[in-house]
Amino acid sequence: MGNNVKHAFVAAILTGVIVMPVFGLQLIRQGAKTLMEPNFSFVLIAMAIVFVGQLCRHWLLLPFKKLKRGLPTLPAAPTGGNKLLILALVAVAVIWPFFSGRSSVDIATLVLIYIMLALGLNIVVGFAGLLDLGFVGFYAVGAYTYALLYQWAGFGFWEALPIAGAMAALFGFILGFPVLRLRGDYLAIVTLGFGEIIRLLLINLNQFTNGPDGISGIPKPTVFGMEMQRRASEPGGQTFHEIMGWTFQNNHMVIYLYLMALMFALVTLFVSTRLIRMPVGRAWEALREDEIACRSLGLNPTRIKLSAFTLGAMFAGFGGAFFAARQGLVNPESFTFIESALILAIVVLGGMGSQVGVILAATLLTVVPELAREFAEYRMLIFGLVMVLMMVWRPQGLLPMKRPHVELAK
Repeated sequence: MGNNVKHAFVAAILTGVIVMPVFGLQLIRQGAKTLMEPNFSFVLIAMAIVFVGQLCRHWLLLPFKKLKRGLPTLPAAPTGGNKLLILALVAVAVIWPFFSGRSSVDIATLVLIYIMLALGLNIVVGFAGLLDLGFVGFYAVGAYTYALLYQWAGFGFWEALPIAGAMAALFGFILGFPVLRLRGDYLAIVTLGFGEIIRLLLINLNQFTNGPDGISGIPKPTVFGMEMQRRASEPGGQTFHEIMGWTFQNNHMVIYLYLMALMFALVTLFVSTRLIRMPVGRAWEALREDEIACRSLGLNPTRIKLSAFTLGAMFAGFGGAFFAARQGLVNPESFTFIESALILAIVVLGGMGSQVGVILAATLLTVVPELAREFAEYRMLIFGLVMVLMMVWRPQGLLPMKRPHVELAK
């Protein structure tokens, strides 16, 4: 009991030190002077709450322990899938936008973008076990590569797409060198700094990136060189619907972008699935489980880390180029740290290394906030609460990857 009182008292003092500069000092403007008046009421209330909470922590955690035992269990993600079922799901995904509303298709396109990004980050975090908090930097590189190529060289989407992926992969390769000797929290700090450096460079390179205003007027992707809009941008040109003899409708471009996002997500899923079954995928898993044992087996951790960063960044670059084409505008505020945190949360919530879990988590974390817009002010609060409950209930994720194992008879 004495130790509990001591810990509660120390926690209350630390709470007072942290809360005092924010809530304990009130600035009051009087003419040309600014006065600072202390306000200890809120600080004392916070200290009292923390003191009582720490003192009664054992009893307060009992309901959560019972909740953890009472919650239903979920199976692990399947290692092999039924091909007929997969084909049926893909067919439904292709046909669905033709019978749905424009807003629903727009949200689904956003979901597919996050699925693509999360599958790319899953290579780095889930397969190789390298914590990356600056993944949005590669996303920004891909988006701005397409925007700059259009602005300065007149490149179209399909011409700029492989260059955007290659540039993002190059940045991932370059980032890999400074973090070769780092792991855990130190690795996370360096990657976080990388993401912020990219964003600040985009803000300050006004001559190339137009600073905080970004680059606008980015063209949408074409269909075999034909524009999908009401009128051709060049005199004498023909649009896609004119060639096909269709009546132009505004939802044509929305459906086309959705189908493109679906194609990119499926390609990312297929490639990452094949990679994890190849020797490089086994090397990622070995690095994740134990770097020392990995090195003792004759594997080169340097090459393994560089390959994970490079391939994960490449998919982020493709996603960034598609994002720029979909939005028609890119600016640095689209690539803040919160985007990296959201993508990482998708990977953790779905289950690190689990591709099915990543797809499920991306769908939930993108669709649910859109359906509950009346709670937009409390979005991050609810999001944090959900993550805390997940760590209590199912820390391995919604659908963790099922790893091959052998059980010995007792």
